[in-house]
Amino acid sequence: MATYILRRLGLALVTLWLLSVIVFFAGQVLPGDPGRAILGPLAAQSAVHALDTQLGVNRPLLAQYWSWISGLAHGDMGTSYQFRTPVAPFIGAALVNSVKLAALAFVIVVPLGITGGVVAALRVGRAADRTISVTGLSAATVPEFVSGIVLIVIFAVELKWLPVSASAGAGASAGAQLDHLILPAIPLVLVLFGYIARMARAGTIEALDSDYARTATLKGLKRSVVIRRHILRNSLLPTITVIATQTGYLVGGLVVVETLFNYQGIGKLIFTAATAKDFPMLEAGVLTIGVVYMVATLIADVLYTVLNPRLRVGGAA
Repeated sequence: MATYILRRLGLALVTLWLLSVIVFFAGQVLPGDPGRAILGPLAAQSAVHALDTQLGVNRPLLAQYWSWISGLAHGDMGTSYQFRTPVAPFIGAALVNSVKLAALAFVIVVPLGITGGVVAALRVGRAADRTISVTGLSAATVPEFVSGIVLIVIFAVELKWLPVSASAGAGASAGAQLDHLILPAIPLVLVLFGYIARMARAGTIEALDSDYARTATLKGLKRSVVIRRHILRNSLLPTITVIATQTGYLVGGLVVVETLFNYQGIGKLIFTAATAKDFPMLEAGVLTIGVVYMVATLIADVLYTVLNPRLRVGGAA
């Protein structure tokens, strides 16, 4: 297991390096001039050129990349062009906010999706199965901005049960933060429920048709015992992978939700940085999401190996 983890860490580091190369050079080809974006359209060209020189964006790309990547190796994410302050505090605060929203969505959708998928598999072909499957697929096809607007109109504007904004303000209590995060978490739950439920359903159906499930049933074990001890552990293996792959989306792909609900997460921060041509902020934000995604995938791989004895390093084939 230790060798497997070390191998996966090595691959993750190589992948992150490739991501850094892609992110850096992709940011450089974005249209626009950082100096012009900061000073505005009415600034003199000489002032724009002087600011670009001060920021270092006129240097060769390889020199800029080496300065950026060497700084990252020493824990320096760079200095924001827009705010002229270190990027790290902005990334840290935004990441914490996004993790809060993602965690709430996970707490709701993971047990809900797994339960829905298992129930649908146990009643395959029946009304419950069709209802859960159709509901999940329909919810997954609705864009977040559509469901978010509908939720705002119903629960915030008309019923006034929940606040419109997701930001509770500095120093807000945990209860107040939860109250503000419920509404933006619902569109994420609606999108992810169908994926998780579908994978849990497929895995459960496959496990129910397996030899070990039939053997356990022939031994006289109760159906509830067979499901709890033999079915769930094996049926949830594909679901773990799906949940892990959605982590990067939940943490960094929330641009629409965070913008719609005025939430200062890392998705909105990246969008703002791209609009302002703030390359250090943009590159550090995207790379941070890559790190989160790699960590989540590594955790999923380890859990998958632990739960599946056939894949354990050194185990029997």
